[in-house]
Amino acid sequence: MSTEEKDHSSTEGIQNALFIIKIGGNIIDNPGALETFLADFSKIQAAKILIHGGGKIATKIGAQLGIESKYVDGRRITDDETIDLVTMVYGGLANKKIVAQLQALGTNAIGLTGADANIIPAKKRPVKTIDYGWVGDIETTGIQYSTVHFFLQNGITPVFAPLTHDGNGHILNTNADTIASSLAVALSALFNVRLIYCFEKKGVLEDVDNDASVIRKLDRTYYQQLKEEKKLFEGILPKIDNAFAAIDAGVAQVLIGDARDLIKNTTNDNEGTLIY
Repeated sequence: MSTEEKDHSSTEGIQNALFIIKIGGNIIDNPGALETFLADFSKIQAAKILIHGGGKIATKIGAQLGIESKYVDGRRITDDETIDLVTMVYGGLANKKIVAQLQALGTNAIGLTGADANIIPAKKRPVKTIDYGWVGDIETTGIQYSTVHFFLQNGITPVFAPLTHDGNGHILNTNADTIASSLAVALSALFNVRLIYCFEKKGVLEDVDNDASVIRKLDRTYYQQLKEEKKLFEGILPKIDNAFAAIDAGVAQVLIGDARDLIKNTTNDNEGTLIY
């Protein structure tokens, strides 16, 4: 990697930084891991936004209520009963528990969905071979990022549940990774954004069988080289491709790493993989 590339990948000296951090079910479903993560998240002094997935809580509560969870290729089918369930669990139970814990840690958080203040409008996914039900695809150009900016300017940390809305009164179940990426792209007009995906591994591995083989910095040239050499696990490729798509749309940096390394991953001395 050249000196110029190293300088480009550094956050040192960047003004107006914003960290947009996404956590998934592996943290949401583990109270101890969530408590540790939120304690670290609260220590971040820069502007920050948290987006959380749904975890297995909706499936568990749905079973108690007699609502069967249906999946196709690992994706939840969100029918009329299920959208009510995930709205209650994601936008209510999971989101407000996180907000309450953050308040206890001194972070003035506000729990949000995409419907609140019309922040994230979306469209119901069209039916092709599969009808996913009330699942939303985000209209990136319609994101009301000025509202999010208002919260940040006033020392309030937004915490987004994985829900959007269609403008016609319907809540839509929406992929949390996509919400994080869409917010990062929209807010890159106002901030120098580092989008952080908290991942099951320490970062992108050069050798999938060696957890110590984390690639610390990854630019497009090195990525193409690794792909040609077939060194990367195929399952990580879509996540990296999406990271470069976010960068092409204005996001300064994307980082993939372990939630337990959050503090270091908001610095130049990152433990995870910084993509730029």
